[in-house]
Amino acid sequence: MGSRLETNVAYIAGFLDGDGSLMLQIKKRCDNGRPRFMATICFYQDTHHDKSLFWIKDILGIGYISKRNDGMTELRINGFKQIEKILKMLLPYIRFKKVQASTLLKAVSLLQRKKLVTNDYKKLVDYMLTIQSENYSTKKKRTKYELLKVLGLTP
Repeated sequence: MGSRLETNVAYIAGFLDGDGSLMLQIKKRCDNGRPRFMATICFYQDTHHDKSLFWIKDILGIGYISKRNDGMTELRINGFKQIEKILKMLLPYIRFKKVQASTLLKAVSLLQRKKLVTNDYKKLVDYMLTIQSENYSTKKKRTKYELLKVLGLTP
């Protein structure tokens, strides 16, 4: 049987598969209005049963927990280095969100480079679209053209 840490990591990966999401978004910066990328791992749970989120936060040693107005509580983890570290740890145990996790891992690895070129931004847009296509969402999703336009990469 595996170690306690391995068991905990496998449990967290299963929780992510069932009640979590992996996101790569473009956000406008407040200071200069230029777009920036944001990577997020998010775990969701009914507020009445949110103890597991505090446990996950404790095991991973990162993230922030917030209670939403709709009776849900979420644990959010941001930051390229943190996301990379967590995904490398969880990836062997992820079953249903393996495409999203692998794609987000590629994206955060690319985003940690010092200088990105146009082709890197186009890859990131493709990564975003891959993650979006695998995620269940009722919200309208942006097209490739819309994402490229936000980044100033359209003619």
